[in-house]
Amino acid sequence: MSWNPSHNPDRLTENPSLEALIIPRARDLGGFEVRRALPSVKRQLVGPFIFFDQVGPAEFITEGGIDVRPHPHIGLGTVTYLYKGEFEHRDSLGTHQMIYPGEVNWMIAGRGVTHSERTSKETRSKRHSLFGIQTWIALPEEQEDIAPDFEHHKQSALPHIQDAGISARLILGSAYGESSPVTTLSETFYLDVQLAPGASFPLPDDQEDRGVYVTEGTVEIAGDQFTQGRMMVFRPRDRLSVQAGPQGARLMLLGGATLNEDRYIWWNFVSSSKEKIEAATREWKTADWAKGAFQLPPGDDQDFIPISEDLERTRPRRAR
Repeated sequence: MSWNPSHNPDRLTENPSLEALIIPRARDLGGFEVRRALPSVKRQLVGPFIFFDQVGPAEFITEGGIDVRPHPHIGLGTVTYLYKGEFEHRDSLGTHQMIYPGEVNWMIAGRGVTHSERTSKETRSKRHSLFGIQTWIALPEEQEDIAPDFEHHKQSALPHIQDAGISARLILGSAYGESSPVTTLSETFYLDVQLAPGASFPLPDDQEDRGVYVTEGTVEIAGDQFTQGRMMVFRPRDRLSVQAGPQGARLMLLGGATLNEDRYIWWNFVSSSKEKIEAATREWKTADWAKGAFQLPPGDDQDFIPISEDLERTRPRRAR
């Protein structure tokens, strides 16, 4: 996905176990809704997670779908995870990969990559739905300029944690004695957790930064109830559990080690250096796909997302 700055305020919770309660900002992208929890005014990162979007749920009649044209990234890794539907991913590395529910696409932008995400022609020919989460992870400063890379992992490759009323899949990182096969560059964890009515799931207490985003149902945490479409960020190392409400719940757990350096975010670029963002901006505006820093994805090289005049009037924003 592509990011544009917004300034809607979030409100803080008074519960001492929580650092912040984030109410995502909703945007209509033409037939489907995106709810953005990160970056927010009150909390711009959770561990290395600097961007968090809920896409949908949306229903499409025939010919409808998603068309995110080719756009660039630097200094981050993108994580795509779906509950329903599919995306057709293409990137400037030559990757052409479909993603379906329960699978993970992990793209490391490093010094620069371009990609697109679209609904396939086959899916457009029938009624279909879309519901998922896309996140960005800021890369460690010493690895911001590594070569771009891409990984795809099937659902069966991701560790599955099961207990009474609990079904959790580890997407990234390490938690609860399990490790994901996805290659990460910093300490992190990211899980898809489904809870039966009344079931409880403990938060990892060995992680520096911890957040929970509720995608379905309601949960109770430290005596407070939270509905779907809310992100809670917790104090480090407090022993806490999430308990599902009477209809059950589905949530994403995320976090990890905080960054030691400042990060700047502007449009689709993340970096510890404003100068690198400015250089990437100049490169994208030149549109020199043959000799420049960015190339368009093979098979999807007839269009791209330009930098708008409104966006050019903004400046890189510091994320802490």
